[in-house]
Amino acid sequence: MIAEGLASVLMNPICIIWVFIGTLVGIVFGCIPGLTATMAIAMFLPVTYNMAATQGISVLTALYIGGISGGLISAILLNIPGTPASIATCLDGHPLAKKGLAGKALGVGIVFSFLGTMISLLALVLISPPLASIAIKFGPFEYFSITIFSLTLIITLSSQNLVKGIMTGVLGLVFATVGLAPVDSVERYTFGNPNLNNGFDILTVLVGVFAISEIILAAETAHAKKQNQGTILTDFTIHGFGFSFAEFKSQIVNMFRSSFIGILLGILPGIGSGTSNMLSYSIAKSQSKHPEKFGTGIIDGIVASETANNATIGGTIIPLLTLGIPGDSTSALLLGALIMKGVQPGPLIFEQNGQVVYAIYAAMALASFFMLGIMFFGLRGFVRILKIPGYLLLPLVFVLCTVGAYGINNQLFDCYSLLFFGFVGYLLEKGKYPMTPLILGFVLGNIMELNLRSSLSYSMGDYSVFFTRPMSCTFLVLAAVSIVINLYVVYRSRKKDAQKKSV
Repeated sequence: MIAEGLASVLMNPICIIWVFIGTLVGIVFGCIPGLTATMAIAMFLPVTYNMAATQGISVLTALYIGGISGGLISAILLNIPGTPASIATCLDGHPLAKKGLAGKALGVGIVFSFLGTMISLLALVLISPPLASIAIKFGPFEYFSITIFSLTLIITLSSQNLVKGIMTGVLGLVFATVGLAPVDSVERYTFGNPNLNNGFDILTVLVGVFAISEIILAAETAHAKKQNQGTILTDFTIHGFGFSFAEFKSQIVNMFRSSFIGILLGILPGIGSGTSNMLSYSIAKSQSKHPEKFGTGIIDGIVASETANNATIGGTIIPLLTLGIPGDSTSALLLGALIMKGVQPGPLIFEQNGQVVYAIYAAMALASFFMLGIMFFGLRGFVRILKIPGYLLLPLVFVLCTVGAYGINNQLFDCYSLLFFGFVGYLLEKGKYPMTPLILGFVLGNIMELNLRSSLSYSMGDYSVFFTRPMSCTFLVLAAVSIVINLYVVYRSRKKDAQKKSV
């Protein structure tokens, strides 16, 4: 099974080519502000529809790695993070570039992005099997409680407004109930439309919410004079990777510390690379012997940010594979892709679909090496891509998304659904509602409902069983604690604001 999974990627020329293309496209989407890794995966989901499971998931994994890594290019050269994962990279990357050391800044970012990914892959390989062996003992009671915990954690961590987070999470659950009920096949919210009997296709929801909504938002400012704010720094050279071996040795502790932070925050639902890079940067600054130099252009900040955000990739995939719980919006897309391919993530995935798991491992390693090479040799080309106006690029993305949606079932209804969820996502973004709870609510809705109904059937309608089983009770208590902590933080914040106003 291990050999088959690895060979399905590493010994398959077609798959290798697709992984290369996925990595390249991911880097392009990552380096252009507004085109994120999430959008890249959302757009490519229909492309992988007819691919074999191992090949399709490998492509999406490559897009993930390329998208997270590519953000450092615009962060360093434009002072605009291509993705939220590269926010902290701007703090030292751009000042270093303005000193005439753009090549060095880019080289450091590329190398440590690669190393962060490889370290997280090692963690993924080592942690996933024992975690799956523990999770295999879980029943429907535990899985229902885990989904509740995941939703509450994501709602509380991904939103500054708890009420808005709950509202979008509930909205996702409502969309998940459309169609025939999972047990007794009762029609729900179909309004007599037979196209809704099977509910909304997960592809149209994901692509609409993440890709179409972003296109609409970007279209509002596409013709603005400062669409690509900042001056692109093009005068740079790289000899080797731009830094010495002595400088590399000085960053080993920073690298492993940042990797650990990235992996840990990746495992925790709702945090992701957008937070891990900032936290890693802050800790690196606090532990530094020269914290006053941070923000002036030193490689320490770039190492901390880029190592952590790429290490988050492997950390995020750990609960995705072993528990079926996506940690952020990007892994939610990967979960949707796995389900679409007939692969059910969870503790049995190593037994039932082990080949797919080891294909993901191989794709991560291969994509990491491709990323290292593509970004090193193709930097000049990516700089030119940054100059492409959004009003030329975005219509092409829109057309590809629409064609992909139609190709799912060859039904125009899927295109209408795509546009509907695009406008839903647009309205939520305009209202500053968090998007991740919506997607997680939709993806986990059916899982939660099925496990709830199975649990109640087993317990003859007795809800107390959720609290008498130790692991189930633990996750429910953790869910309650996460909400209480968030409410306390909000209360303290509002109290401080009120005190400042009174003064």
